[in-house]
Amino acid sequence: MFSESRDPERDTEVLDEVIDEAKLCDALGMDALWLAEHHFSGTCVFADPVALAASLAIATHQIQIGFAVAQMSLVHPIRFAEQMALIDNLSKGRLIVGMGRGTGYNIHEYDGYGIAIEEAQARFEEAEEVMLKAWSGEPFAHHGRFWTLNAPPVRPRPFTKPHPLIIRGSHTEKSMVEFARAGRPFLMNVQPVETIRKRMDLYRKTMRESGHGEDVIAKNVNDCWVMRNVFVADTDAEAERIGNEMYYAMYDYRDGVMNYYQKLKGVTIRSPGGVPARNIPEHSLIWGSPATVAEKMSKIDACGIGGVLATFKMGPMPFDVAAHSISLFMKKVAPHFDTTPQTEAAK
Repeated sequence: MFSESRDPERDTEVLDEVIDEAKLCDALGMDALWLAEHHFSGTCVFADPVALAASLAIATHQIQIGFAVAQMSLVHPIRFAEQMALIDNLSKGRLIVGMGRGTGYNIHEYDGYGIAIEEAQARFEEAEEVMLKAWSGEPFAHHGRFWTLNAPPVRPRPFTKPHPLIIRGSHTEKSMVEFARAGRPFLMNVQPVETIRKRMDLYRKTMRESGHGEDVIAKNVNDCWVMRNVFVADTDAEAERIGNEMYYAMYDYRDGVMNYYQKLKGVTIRSPGGVPARNIPEHSLIWGSPATVAEKMSKIDACGIGGVLATFKMGPMPFDVAAHSISLFMKKVAPHFDTTPQTEAAK
């Protein structure tokens, strides 16, 4: 769920489409809705994924609701812990708390919140520490770099015991290895298929070497996701034409916003290692007829990762076009794949 609105006059219309998209995904049996978070530019029109998640907890019935990712450097951890507990109760345990430090490139988001970009990672780490204490159901004290707290027990308590599933975003192999050692799942940003395979093999190997059992490994692998943009049409030719047009329009706009604010501030922040995989269609975009998309998805499935976090409504794509793509995917692509978690022994 990464709905773009370039014109403030269209925000209400696009927000209505966000709810319609969520209801459609729920009705078609999709596993999860993942809510992005970006501010000020309209690249993510709902801006506040927490408020949206609360509304989706009521508007949907079976689909999980996750964050990909909540920008933890911009929040107060006690307020966020309360909000997550509330949504976990409203959804009856359908919440996935996906967390990250926030984007490293959109400096206007930090400026707008009055947060130094250099503090982002440290704020993120401390926020999670506070949240886990808050979800314990007990009074607690915390004396950290950013927050000094003497908190009574937080209410409501989480519906999920001891707390909702926490998943962190991972951009590097190093952070993925840290999560494997700790026995934690992760969200992988856009990566080439070969990189996905390599990282998932290393993830399993590291978990085994760290003493985690096969059942724990299988569960964590099932809870790991990788990002892609997906467009399904009735024919390959139609999918190529529309999919590529929307894909380039989306990233041109996002990169334009980023470059504009970096220029205003007189800085240049770029992804290390050259052009990121998200800006390379070969790695970032899956398009085609249902049969073609199923074939391309099978290559990711063979890497042994739990799920694909797919953006269907790319950039300025009309809602009816995105809805048709989603419907084709769920009716003609998804049935090719077994989504039942399996242990290594069962495989």
